[in-house]
Amino acid sequence: MMASQMITKVDGNVITLERVFDAPRELVFKVFSDAEHLKKWWGPRGWEVTVSNMDFRPGGFWHYCMKCVDKNQGDFFGYESWGKSVYQEIDQPNQIVYTDYFSDAEGTESDEMPATEVTMSFIEEDGKTKIVNRGVYVSEEALKSVIEMGMEQGIAETWDRLGEYLQAQQQ
Repeated sequence: MMASQMITKVDGNVITLERVFDAPRELVFKVFSDAEHLKKWWGPRGWEVTVSNMDFRPGGFWHYCMKCVDKNQGDFFGYESWGKSVYQEIDQPNQIVYTDYFSDAEGTESDEMPATEVTMSFIEEDGKTKIVNRGVYVSEEALKSVIEMGMEQGIAETWDRLGEYLQAQQQ
């Protein structure tokens, strides 16, 4: 089956990403809410999650490290990128609301990089699941800076890996 393409809409300081996955909503939600599942698919191609600590509840967090393991990615090879998501609301299996930060290995949130207020919705569509990821940045400039860093390609590759992982989970 051909994978669904990601749709991106930018409006001021808001970016909305949508994609349909050929998997039931409960499964799609589950692989976003479990640290061991996330380790297996999170991140762009050539990167792997080496640390994944999660407390999945409102007020909880996910603190993780992605490491570039692909020698073909040149200067990025061996590079570590730390992130932290702090959960505000969890409505299983419909929605996760969280703030996404760049961080360091200790979980200290970066002041230099923009945080994102994320609302991720999981919408049932005839046995498939549409994810709508709405990210709100402090300013248009902050959003522009992460787009220029390659965020859209990174999410597209991450969601490609998610689609492959969901297929494998259903066999």
